[in-house]
Amino acid sequence: MNHPDRHRVRILIADDHQLVRELVASHLRAEGDFDVMTVESYSAAERAIGESGAFDIILLDFAMPGVGGVQSVADLIARNGGKPVALFSGLARRDTVLEAVARGASGFIPKSTPARDLPDAIGRILAGECYLPPGFDVVTAAPRSDLGLTPREMQVLRAVRDGLMNKEIAARMGLSEVTVKMHVRSICSKLNARNRTQAAIIAETLGLD
Repeated sequence: MNHPDRHRVRILIADDHQLVRELVASHLRAEGDFDVMTVESYSAAERAIGESGAFDIILLDFAMPGVGGVQSVADLIARNGGKPVALFSGLARRDTVLEAVARGASGFIPKSTPARDLPDAIGRILAGECYLPPGFDVVTAAPRSDLGLTPREMQVLRAVRDGLMNKEIAARMGLSEVTVKMHVRSICSKLNARNRTQAAIIAETLGLD
């Protein structure tokens, strides 16, 4: 049931498969508080933002024509005023998702997501979460004991996950900033993370104490 006094969420679905666009849009519209617009290409998504203003969230098919890797994701986020853009795809490599998240994407919603779960995934993104589907393979070395990190590196990784910068980590642990930087570099190498943001995502997914 729609409520006229409630903010209606403006969603843009950018997907080159007409059936997918229509089914997802129809389902979300039936849920109530969603205003849904669909486009069939990346350039059309750019035009839609220019003509209609920023959307509350964009579901972007990463394999759609016109998408030139994660740079296109970052560009679309900027064009959308920094509002959420989530990868919406049938398949996405772990490295691609993590790189997109590091560039500002709000996560990955697989097209295999049950229709009943889609509004919840969107709601979590709108609440500020980075959404990744249950069981998403964020790191190949699942057992914590097999990560290859030293006890000190584990401490630094927890601090990175908690959002601390190198200067703050150094003060907390009684280390120099240079030493902290060396630890972060080693952590990223061992976890196959491109940067500290990806390392933090991996740490969060592993549920480190």
